[in-house]
Amino acid sequence: MMEQETVKDQGAKPEHQIPFSQLAAYGAGGIIPIALFNIAGILVGLMGNISLGLSAFWLGAILIVPRLWDALSDPFIGHLSDNTRTRWGRRRPYLLIGGILVAVFFVVIWWIPKGDMVRTWFPSDTGFQWFQLCYILFSLLLFFTAVNLFEIPHGALGMEMTTDYHERTRLFSAKSFVGNLFAMGTPWLFALASMEIFKGPGGNEADGMRYVSLMIAAFLIPLSVWWFFKLREPGFVKAAKHEKTPFWQDMKHTATNRNFIMLTLTIFTLAMGFNFVQLIGSYIPIFYVFGGDKVAGAYLLAINGMIWAITGVLAVFPLNWISPKLGKRNTLTIAILLMCLAQLSKIICYNPTHPYLIIIPTVLLSAGMLFFFTLGSSMVGDICDEDELKTGYRSEGSYYSVFWWFIKMGSALASFVTGVLIVFTMFDETQVTKVDKIQGSVREMRSTVQFWKGYHGITSANQEWLENTKTRNSEALNESKEYLTYLGKESLKNQDETNVNLHEYPNQKKNELLNAISTTKATIGSLEQLQLSFEKPGAGAQSSRLDSLIKEAIPLTLQTKIVKARINSFELMSRLEDKSLGTKNSKAHYNKLMEEVTGVNNRLLNLNTKSSPDSLEKELGSIESSIMPLTQQTPYTLLMMRVVEIGLPLLLSIFSIFFVLRYSLTEKRSHEIKDLLKKRALNSE
Repeated sequence: MMEQETVKDQGAKPEHQIPFSQLAAYGAGGIIPIALFNIAGILVGLMGNISLGLSAFWLGAILIVPRLWDALSDPFIGHLSDNTRTRWGRRRPYLLIGGILVAVFFVVIWWIPKGDMVRTWFPSDTGFQWFQLCYILFSLLLFFTAVNLFEIPHGALGMEMTTDYHERTRLFSAKSFVGNLFAMGTPWLFALASMEIFKGPGGNEADGMRYVSLMIAAFLIPLSVWWFFKLREPGFVKAAKHEKTPFWQDMKHTATNRNFIMLTLTIFTLAMGFNFVQLIGSYIPIFYVFGGDKVAGAYLLAINGMIWAITGVLAVFPLNWISPKLGKRNTLTIAILLMCLAQLSKIICYNPTHPYLIIIPTVLLSAGMLFFFTLGSSMVGDICDEDELKTGYRSEGSYYSVFWWFIKMGSALASFVTGVLIVFTMFDETQVTKVDKIQGSVREMRSTVQFWKGYHGITSANQEWLENTKTRNSEALNESKEYLTYLGKESLKNQDETNVNLHEYPNQKKNELLNAISTTKATIGSLEQLQLSFEKPGAGAQSSRLDSLIKEAIPLTLQTKIVKARINSFELMSRLEDKSLGTKNSKAHYNKLMEEVTGVNNRLLNLNTKSSPDSLEKELGSIESSIMPLTQQTPYTLLMMRVVEIGLPLLLSIFSIFFVLRYSLTEKRSHEIKDLLKKRALNSE
């Protein structure tokens, strides 16, 4: 049974009401702790797994380290913020420094060294992958430290900007709204990173995210300056008179507040449940709803993000209407029930036939999340009021940092558990990345063919096309030489690291590499000979001679790309055969995929590079469309993803409801505390 609370002062009095300009500036600060924090956690895991081919287990394992550091540093930053005294206040300097550092390190995260030439620095693929994992770990440590440096003072500032019970909820509503608005732009960032303008013809989402991150940083740095100059610290005059306190004394005092413990456990338990499966929720639209089509899946995720944001806008109004009537604790319980209903609706709404049914749980979950996390932060402020009545001292930084310490410890655990869960579902990231490589080679070929479509035969043979062809020939020659270096180093590596079920794999790969080396050497010889022909005096004087040279160049500029695609298709075939031999229940699934890979490989082998650019592009487009289904995962994997993603949050929500019902700081008591603090302030004057 829900408690009945006596409500008064449902509207903030003018002296406690926050001006809209301050509300907007403070709310915009939610971009860093909510949006960028989630973007880094989700996209690094997603792209590291499906774009770079890194193990989901080891990604989860290394992601736990920055999360743990993130959690451990929170109390120290909160204590430091409480005890800082500068001419600009005790919170605002951190907003400026922290915001700029967040922008810089967000860019650093995405410039993960990759590519064939970088791969040759290492004796094995395993060594290369460990290098990438270490880079991700180090860059995330820097990023999360910067986020903490901004967020803890920012959250503490929100608690002291007003003493009004409901105005505080309004303030944190603005922060939650803006933060979630941008956080649900995560799929749009994935979609942007998937665009050719960012990733290039042969790149993937990890390449595209490098340049998308620069756009984010260019937006964030001016915002940091605005926050520093715009926001005010009304509580600094009182705080400046307080003596500085020892760190461990603050921590001990915070940890003994019963209401604070109940509230923190409520938020921690539910947040942990959804953090466990947040990443898997991005896999389901791509690999279950759209059968492995990352472009279609990214588009659905982006649309879903818009729906989340719109719901967040609308949910602010019922939150600020329901909370004064029912009290914050009861409204928090309603939020948990909304999120449980959202999870249950996914049983029906994850539907490949009707993909946009996913909007239904999104609406319910967005509303519940906005209620839940907004009220949680607001209620910490109420606890700080209660604590001030008892001690005469305000320590918003310590309370807010410990509050987030628990949530981030849950996130740290979730980072590891997520990787374990993805491994448990038997998702095959290696299969996905090998398909990406084939697709990347085909797209590079299509891009080259589209260039040659501009050449219309002897009537176009002129000096401009001579220079264009020389440039393309030189680029193809450099590409072939680099790829030959890569092939040579690959042929010397130990080839039995993977495919343990295939005893013939090392010999098969050796033969494929030797054939590729032979073909590439021949291509290099032909390109060099053609380059000499271009340099001969009078090469472009006769249209017929120039036309002959250009037509000779067209297939040569495609040859190495075809070799790359065939090597990649061999690798994929070997991977699928290996998986087929290692499973009983999914053998039919892998056999079907192997038939499709064989078909793609045969079409690449029979590709006539001397045919017209129009027919070449048509054939390459058809090949590309037949490559995408090769990412399809096994039926077991798709089932377990849905079971885990729906079930775990439901289970932990039960514990969250138990904790919230033990929280005893009612609205009536909060108003009494406010009046007593006001009387104390008047008596001390």
